[in-house]
Amino acid sequence: MAPRGRVGWMGVGTAIFGALLIASFAAPEFLSAPSRGASFKGPLDVIPFGTDALGRPLLEYALQGAQIVTLPSILAAVVVSFLAIVAGMSRSVGWGWSETSLQAFTELVGALPRLVVVLVVALGVPRELRSLYPIAVTWAVLAAPGAMDEAAATAERLGGARFVEALRAHGFSAFRIYVIHILWYNLRSVIVRQAAEVAMQVMFLEIALSYLAARRSEPSLTHLDSTNSWAALLYDGYTALVGGVPALHALGLGLGLVALVAVMSQAMRIAARPR
Repeated sequence: MAPRGRVGWMGVGTAIFGALLIASFAAPEFLSAPSRGASFKGPLDVIPFGTDALGRPLLEYALQGAQIVTLPSILAAVVVSFLAIVAGMSRSVGWGWSETSLQAFTELVGALPRLVVVLVVALGVPRELRSLYPIAVTWAVLAAPGAMDEAAATAERLGGARFVEALRAHGFSAFRIYVIHILWYNLRSVIVRQAAEVAMQVMFLEIALSYLAARRSEPSLTHLDSTNSWAALLYDGYTALVGGVPALHALGLGLGLVALVAVMSQAMRIAARPR
């Protein structure tokens, strides 16, 4: 892909990511007080997204949902990136004991059933302390074997320890070898793609868990009762439409936010493809 195309896709992904980050810090602590006279108003009546059954702006749902998912998703991306870097650098250094340890780690973690482990972790957190952070970190660790294997394979194709020895023989510093040539020039695409994918998975996992909790009228596993996930938009919009209530705007907003996250992840993955 041409450099301009890569820059364009990276700009799209970065812009969406920045918008989510700003929204997470702008989220209100609580929703507005109900206003019965403004129930189910459309986007043209209450800008920008309309209102819910109690007349509360759907914008507040969108902001609170961003607050729930954004920072934990970033943490998950950082965790999987770190583990991928460790695997790639280990293959480049050529330490046998580290490669053996990392292989044992990837085989053990890769064999675990992800959703079962995530549910065990989520249910083990006290209700008053529930958040997406422990779930995000758990998912990142469980997803790390794929990223680590790809990073190690990339370093192996580069030449592994032989590549490092060759650059040292030419007088390159350790910083230039490991940070510039290995990490930036070769592992960067792997790290960005894997981080973007895991961040998206964490966001979608939160929506799925919150939707199931709402469907069963149970407390959420990912956030406190005072905040609302994007799943609330999907659930309320769907149930209202089934009941004949004009809530297409709520369902549309929820689906639009899901699509936005998918576009962000895909844009970063395209931008980070190796040349």
